[in-house]
Amino acid sequence: MIGAIKHKISNIFHQEIRYHGLFWLLLWLAMVVFDDRMHGIGFAMGIQSINILFIAVIVYFNLLYLFPNYLNQKNFLIYTLLLLVSALIITPIKTIVLYFFSFNFPDIQSSVLQHQQLIFLSSFLFAGASSIFKIVVDWFQQKQDKIELQTQTMQSELNFLKSQINPHFLFNTLNNLYALTLKKSDQAPEIVLKLSEMMRYMLYECNEPKVLLSKEVHYMKNYLELEKIRQGPKAEIHLEINGEAYDKKIAPLMFIPFLENSFKHGLNSSISEGYVEAVLNIKEDSIHFHIENSKAQSMPRQMHKRSGGIGLVNVKRRLNILYPEKYDLTLSDNPNAYHVDLKIELD
Repeated sequence: MIGAIKHKISNIFHQEIRYHGLFWLLLWLAMVVFDDRMHGIGFAMGIQSINILFIAVIVYFNLLYLFPNYLNQKNFLIYTLLLLVSALIITPIKTIVLYFFSFNFPDIQSSVLQHQQLIFLSSFLFAGASSIFKIVVDWFQQKQDKIELQTQTMQSELNFLKSQINPHFLFNTLNNLYALTLKKSDQAPEIVLKLSEMMRYMLYECNEPKVLLSKEVHYMKNYLELEKIRQGPKAEIHLEINGEAYDKKIAPLMFIPFLENSFKHGLNSSISEGYVEAVLNIKEDSIHFHIENSKAQSMPRQMHKRSGGIGLVNVKRRLNILYPEKYDLTLSDNPNAYHVDLKIELD
């Protein structure tokens, strides 16, 4: 117990000594300034130093021992009784010290002996006030710690989700490139260039919490250009952009999972002909993204089981974290088409 008290005292005086020292200094100055005894400034400074010393003793005894061992453990009755006993013990000691300090002033000695109840009450009230202050400070600290923990957890989760999206997209894109190289396509250099731009965007731009919407749009265009080359003339692929994207920002890689799925579970699902139609409407304070893709009437069970993939799961989690109550996502699965409608309120 003694070791624990020493440890707490060490923490206070090493970590918060400046704040505690400043508080006691200001309180001492205030008590000296408002001292109404006409016995000189030196006497006022001395007697108020004694008052501060005994107030500090009962306050720190309360904060370091009584508060954590009784009040913090919900033992209100025992805490109150011990606080009263502490004030009772300090009162006669403080009275004796003040009495002998005022040996040259009999009127002060008489006043000290007559006002022992006031000495007791002030000691008890200062200790009680320190408990109230401690409760308020601890509440604010816990609230701040909770906010910091939530922020750290959220950031870790976002980094994890984004790290899943990047390899997922890269895997699909490399598959596309592999398919074209098998065909010995003359468009291979163009594909490599677009893929290089996309990789640069993922590696260097997507590390920021928000990116320029114009860069995200350019990334989407590169992705669709690669898909147009791979799909060939059998597919109709369109991206319509309405509004200005240059001064807007959004979380990176927010739309790509929807584009990926439109091909993975649409045009790639043994459809001889099909389409992917995407529209991005950009307004001053919101973004409306809509994508529709054709799909096979009957899909293999294993593919149907995986419908949505990790991309959509991740993007839903990211939306919940980054845009809580600021987005509306609607998914519609019809026999011949799949619709995604996403609205995001911008900060």
